[in-house]
Formats: sequence, C-alpha cells, structure tokens
Amino acid sequence: MNQRIQLASIDDQRNVAARETVRRRISWPVNLTPANVTYHSRGHALLLGSERDTRQAARTLQGRGLASLTLVFTAPNAAEADGEINDSDLFAATEMLTTQALTRAQSEKLRISGYLGMFKAVLDGDEPVDLARALIERESFDVVLDLNATPLLAVELLPPGYVAMQWQNNEQRSDTLDSFADLIGEFDKPRYFQVNNDLCAHSASGNVGCTRCLDVCPADAISSIQGRIESRIEIDPFLCQGVGSCTSACPTGAIEFRLPETRRQQDTLAAWLTAYREAGGEVPVLRFITHESLDAERAAGVTTPGHVIDVPLEELGAAGHDQWLTGLANGAAEVRIQLHDGMPPRLSAFLEHQVAQAHGLLAALGHDTTRIKLLPVDAGSERDALPSLTPLTDTSLAFTEPNKRARLNLVLARLAELGAPSGERHAVPKGAAYGGINVNSAACTLCHACVSNCPTPALKSGGDTPALSFLEADCVQCGLCEQACPEDAITLTPGFLAASERVTRHICHEEAAFECIGCGKPFATASTVATIKAKLANHPYFAGDAMARLEMCEDCRVKDVWKTMARDPDAQLKV
Repeated sequence: MNQRIQLASIDDQRNVAARETVRRRISWPVNLTPANVTYHSRGHALLLGSERDTRQAARTLQGRGLASLTLVFTAPNAAEADGEINDSDLFAATEMLTTQALTRAQSEKLRISGYLGMFKAVLDGDEPVDLARALIERESFDVVLDLNATPLLAVELLPPGYVAMQWQNNEQRSDTLDSFADLIGEFDKPRYFQVNNDLCAHSASGNVGCTRCLDVCPADAISSIQGRIESRIEIDPFLCQGVGSCTSACPTGAIEFRLPETRRQQDTLAAWLTAYREAGGEVPVLRFITHESLDAERAAGVTTPGHVIDVPLEELGAAGHDQWLTGLANGAAEVRIQLHDGMPPRLSAFLEHQVAQAHGLLAALGHDTTRIKLLPVDAGSERDALPSLTPLTDTSLAFTEPNKRARLNLVLARLAELGAPSGERHAVPKGAAYGGINVNSAACTLCHACVSNCPTPALKSGGDTPALSFLEADCVQCGLCEQACPEDAITLTPGFLAASERVTRHICHEEAAFECIGCGKPFATASTVATIKAKLANHPYFAGDAMARLEMCEDCRVKDVWKTMARDPDAQLKV
C-alpha cells in the first residue's frame, strides 16, 4: 500500500525509453476544431491615469495606427516629472487629443467593463455618463491603457484589450506600448467551455445552491443570471481566458473544459500509465504543467528524468483533485503540480484547496498524503526526485461512465480497495463536495420537495411506497434540498465518509401510505394528510363535512364536490 521503493533498482534509461514510447504511441488529446470567439477592434483607445503619464503615453502612441486617443485624467501628477520630456513640449504634442479631467470623487465613480473592441466607461450617478458617447460619439472604446498605480478595473485577470502598466517601469514600457498599438483588427481565441444547465446545482425553485465556479474564476467571467424563477450560470466567452478552475471546481460536470474535455484527459492518463508499464517503465510520476512552462523549460535546455511524465495543460486549473487521484488510481507513484510565476491569487488559492481535498481523501482511505504535492517555481530537485513510495497498482481503470461524478466515485472505489478506509467521517475543507444529510423523521412529511430540487441522483422517492432514500456518493453538498424542505427537516453533514455506507443507498424516512376513505387507493402519507388538514382547518371550502375531502384521493374528491353541487347548486356561491 505505502511500500518504499529501492532506489538502486531504478533504471533511468529504461524509464526514459518507456516515456518516449508513451509519447510516440499516445498523444495528449486536443480539440482540433474548437469553437472560436472573435474580437473586433478599430483602435479607439482610452488612456487612464495622471495627465503627465497619459500625455506621455499618447505622444508615444501617436502615428502608430490607432484610430483615436482619448485621455481621461483619473489621478494627480507625481510630485516630480521624470525629466524625459519638457512639459510644454508634451502639452503641445498632445494638445489636439480629446481629454477629460476627473475629480477624485468622479474617478471613484468611474466603472470600466467589457473586453477588446467593446469597453464601456461609465461615470455612475443619478444620471450616468457614458464617456465613449460623450467624448468620441461612439458606442464603446476598443482598447484601454490603464496607467494608474492600481488598475481601475478590479479583476485578477484583466480582459483582452485592457492593458495595465506603470509608466515609470522603463524596462517594459516600449514592449507594452508596441503590443498595445497592435491591438487593431480581428482576433480569435477558443471558446474554452460549454455549460450544461441540466446538470448544474446552482439553483432550483428560487433557491441558490452551489456557487463553486463563481467563487474560483479569476477573470470574473462567470455570472449568475436571474430568470423569472430560477437562476442559471453563464460564462462570458469574451472574458473567459481558459484558466479551467471552474470546471475542476464543478462537482457535477455541468461546466466542461473543451481543450480537452475532462473525461478525455482521464482516459489519456490511464492509457499513458498502461503504455509506460508495458514498455518497462517503473515508478511513474505525473507532473501537471502548463504548455507555456513546458516550452520555457525546453528552451532553457531542461531535461527531466525518465520517471517524470508531463501532463500539458492550458492552465493548471484545468485539472483538479479528481484528475490527480485518477493518476494514483491508475498506477502513478506520485502526482506533482508545477506552479509558475504570475498565477492569479484565486487560482493559487484554488489549487491549495484542491490539494487539501486530495490529502483529506487520501488520509481517509489510508494512503500517504505525500503522493500529491505542489512544486514551487524553479524547484528542480523536487521536480526530478524519485518518488519515495511505489505505485499503488499496476492495473489501469476502465471508465465506463461519461458522468464526472460517476467517474470520481469509480476512482475513489479503486483507492478504497487499495487502501485501508477508516470507516469514519473525515473533515474536508469548507466547500468540498463531500458529505451526507440528516433527515428529521418527526418533521419530514415525505412531500419530496427535496427530491425534485436535487440536481443529482442522491435523493430519490420510494416509488409506490412513501419513502425517501439517499446515496451519499452522489451528494455534492449544494444545499438545495435543505433550502427546499418546507418543514426544515434536512440538515447537511459535511465530510467524507470512508465506509461502504457511502456507496450504499439507504432509507432516510418512510411511512405507511394513507388510503383514500372513498375508494381505498393509497395516495399520500398519514403525516402529509394531517399537516394539510391542520393548515386548511379554517378554510371555508373545507368547512364541516367537506373536511373529509382532504382524506380522499384526487378522483374521489372531485366526485364528492359534484355530488354536493347536485344536492345544493348554490353551495359553491357560499364559499
């Protein structure tokens, strides 16, 4: 299970040969014809910052093909000029440009939104002012150059076309302005994701449940759109930059990464490890790394030892703890996640949260948590080190289900077989999609509002028998059942249950059926009928003998109403 390897027995040349066999036989899956998003930019530029900085930037950008330069002064000038350009000359060179000075209060109310080719700049107030309409008589600006000390657009990953820089940073100034001036024309990028709202656990019956994707997106590309009753998740393809953390955070597979899809990644990992073993390779280590980081290593002449098999990703968020555990369940000795510079804070926090989840599950199932680790930037020795433990298995999993949660449950079942599950419920990081529910039988009336709101097969009705059953393995802890219950009979129980009961459906509550007093057909539960009678006791429609209708099935109730009307046609007017 956690056997230490004998370092002297590892032949790196054989591992290198095995890794090359894997690369030749099985390519990492790619979407050869991804749907694209197209940006259209005519080059109408908005420059934000102090008057001196924006005028200097504008002078550099003049004659570079931009359609227009609009300067909005949002910050005071520095105490001293940088000495490169005489202020009078600078003013004369940019005198003909459109400018607008804002007070400190106005600057605080300036709201920037949008993306390349479609940026809105609006001054909030009783009568909002659209600066593009007011200053250049256009619907929007195409590009934005933000020279403020802190960008006005407060988002971790700035949208395409929004460039933030410090004017005093002379080393990058020229390259940044060159790139900014080139943002004219049409630009394509992949539409990274697709959303299946039928699988989404975000909202039901007006209640909001899972918000994991909203919490982890560093580009603020995901929104909760409120409909007449339900809310739904939408991803703005123009803001999305393919970080991938949303698809890894989504517990149901409602958001799917397309470059490549999660299930294709899992299938490829299993195929790689099988091919590696068949070629004679030993103690494989999967290293999840971005394409950009991998290219930089190759350019620097970095060569990793043969036991390290690189998994190339668009961004590290595209693979979460389910993918990492898939590697271990298919025979990887370790999984390492190669961090890189410039990661958005939310992505870093997301990866740490995913590692904490993975460690919690491994510990609960009786495995060493060091099998999954984050690699710091430039940690060459940790990157190349031999694993300290042997692989858990030499047999790959055969995935038969396309569903994300079903695949994860298969991986966890394999890890349970290979480990020593504790049989107890283990704490998991807040927000993890593992846990059960408690049902108060005294309060539950088996109305099944929870069943109709559950986005997974975790909760089910009893069919012909009044009952409520629960399968913990399918529960994603969205909380919709808890919110939907009119009797407040359900509470969530977070935590991973490392026992067979997790994968066994059990009855939470059941009752004998209440039989219709007219025909004897079972149509409800005794508690439901009692609750309805108590709530409608003072309703005029059920006054007197009519109260018995609540103990009738739908057919007998209608018949009784018609009999009453036949005896007394004016009875309905008395209600």
